[in-house]
Amino acid sequence: MSVKQEKRKLLLIGPPNVGKSVIFNRLTGLDVGMANYAGTTVEYKAGAANLNGEEFTLIDAPGTYTLDATNEAEQVAVDMLADEPEAVVCVMDANNLESSLYILLQVLEKELPTVVVLNRIDLVEEKGLSIDVDLLEEKLGVAIIPTVAVTGQGFAELEKTILETVDQLAEYSFKQFSEEERWQLAEELAVSAQQQGSELGLLQREQWGEWLVQPWPGLPLAVLILGIIFAMVIGVGLGIRQYLLLPFFRNLVFPKIIYLVEGLALPISLERILIGEYGFLIKGLEWPFGLVFPYVISFYAALSVLEDSGYLPRLGILLDGLLSKIGLSGSNIVPLLLGYGCAIPGIMSTRAMGSQKERLMVAAMISLAIPCIAQTGAIISLLAERSILIVFFLFLISILALVLTGFVLDFFMKGAQPYTVVEVPELLLPKWNVLGKKIWIRIKNYIFDGAIPMILAIGLAALLYESGALVFLGRAMRPLITGWLHLPEEAAVPLVLGIVRRELSVLPLLDMELSSLQLFIGALVGLFYVPCIAVLATLAREFKISIAVGILVATTSIAFLLGGIMTRLGELILV
Repeated sequence: MSVKQEKRKLLLIGPPNVGKSVIFNRLTGLDVGMANYAGTTVEYKAGAANLNGEEFTLIDAPGTYTLDATNEAEQVAVDMLADEPEAVVCVMDANNLESSLYILLQVLEKELPTVVVLNRIDLVEEKGLSIDVDLLEEKLGVAIIPTVAVTGQGFAELEKTILETVDQLAEYSFKQFSEEERWQLAEELAVSAQQQGSELGLLQREQWGEWLVQPWPGLPLAVLILGIIFAMVIGVGLGIRQYLLLPFFRNLVFPKIIYLVEGLALPISLERILIGEYGFLIKGLEWPFGLVFPYVISFYAALSVLEDSGYLPRLGILLDGLLSKIGLSGSNIVPLLLGYGCAIPGIMSTRAMGSQKERLMVAAMISLAIPCIAQTGAIISLLAERSILIVFFLFLISILALVLTGFVLDFFMKGAQPYTVVEVPELLLPKWNVLGKKIWIRIKNYIFDGAIPMILAIGLAALLYESGALVFLGRAMRPLITGWLHLPEEAAVPLVLGIVRRELSVLPLLDMELSSLQLFIGALVGLFYVPCIAVLATLAREFKISIAVGILVATTSIAFLLGGIMTRLGELILV
């Protein structure tokens, strides 16, 4: 009887945003799985790596700047090192050498077989600089492989070096340093290893980098850049929607679907479920793909440009002073912006924050006033044709609500003021091939995590609508809908559907004969309305059920209270 031998473990460790995921994907291919680390909610990736015929299990530790265990992600990285993998592959950023050397020194102090990847070496060379790899190898006593992860440069040498390292039967020892000594050594090594070349391009980019983080001209530039991004998201999305996708579905696809279904001579109730008011085969394609998908494309293209250009960390530094007024730090801008893609990754990214107060504040702000991309697309689809100004005004209210929520939570919640820790990458023009791959991955995620659940929810809505259940619920909510919000009774149906998918609290309003004010009120209530079931489940898992219930009650109450107030203000103005 043979016993199956467990694969040897390699641990991939390093700071965020240094190409660690690209390195992991190149070494493992498609054989990748996700899991929560035991006893935590922190996720990590694991995959099978075949290195010149030898099989390993490669584990991608959560990205971390230090091993000081100041948050849950750092603690998981420390625990993974304590499991004594066969070898550690530590990824350094050639473009931010000193901070990378600091975490490398902490890894080496664990006295495990270690191979160092010096990634993004191309960015250093583009600036006319170089790094003396031989010097670093001599000083640190480890193999250092320069790589360019996005092109695969250096990976043959990396695989060979990993195999040589795990096959050595040597005892590893390394001096233990204090934090001050470690930073001093990291600085000395970085200064001695970096060799200057032509500085013209570097100086120009550094100058722009400094301008973007200073109040002047950083704040006006931020307004200009974000304004252009906002206009591009709406303009490009509207163009794709109006001139490509909607004509495709309405002129080519839907007539054929209706013809085929009507030709089947189905019972009238089943026919309505398929092609009626909430027709599964019609709305199930039109809403997620014809109306929302165009804005998914434009939003993720814009977000990817901001990420790959290196602007997002600088925006965080620029806004640090403003965010500190509401108890947050500049680095919190990243999870807040992630929330505009989807609330779930935005909430999950709070795991790297240093305090529970900070985590709760950001999670509550995302749940209350940040629409996910599907809901954003629905809101723009609903309002943009009436007036771009209404869209702008709605998102302005969203931002004001975020600020007010921050003030209130910071006042009532106890905790230390967070500090900003941001790795600032070089300002660069995005590489279009990398940009295209990133957008494609995010589009696939939308299809599987957004569009397919939305289609299923629409199918459920069609069943409930044809059974009369939604009409019954609408009548029960009539005092609130017609009496308080001054919307027609049928507007209760989207609010019921919004519990399943937030964008469904908005999309059905498109087919109702509503005034501009009523459309605005419907979108406003939908914006602040109850988080969808998936978000509530995430809140319960990341924190506890009482937190999820509290956010559910708060968002719903604020949505209807604000909706009624704005209804009366709008009617006074329009009289």
